[in-house]
Amino acid sequence: MLQPIDAQERLRLHGVQPSAQRVAIAEYVLATDEHPSAEQVWARVRARFPMVSRATVYNTLHVLVDKGLLRELVLAEGRIVYDPKLEPHHHFVDDDSGAIHDVPWSALRVSGVDALDGLEVREHQVVLRGRKKR
Repeated sequence: MLQPIDAQERLRLHGVQPSAQRVAIAEYVLATDEHPSAEQVWARVRARFPMVSRATVYNTLHVLVDKGLLRELVLAEGRIVYDPKLEPHHHFVDDDSGAIHDVPWSALRVSGVDALDGLEVREHQVVLRGRKKR
């Protein structure tokens, strides 16, 4: 887990009404170093807050993305995950486990992005796939 956060305060600062369910979701997803899917968020939060609905989790995740608190990533076809780490970084997807690991921005160099003809690039990241060396 990342550093503990005051989820209620962060929600307020970003214009999100901090209901008990939203706070429970934010406490997990904004502090995790995992890259959970919405279903994983729902399962984790439901263990602590059994009355939270799947729809509330999905809706809250979309609000957190819209408010800039969370990034929504598609790192594999049909698989959306959420990342609370907003600063630039890359990702490594483990072929064996499916685990997603952060790769420091400084570990890779991508050149020529600004020279792409006719494109205005807003952001970029590299997604590496493979296995951990044994």
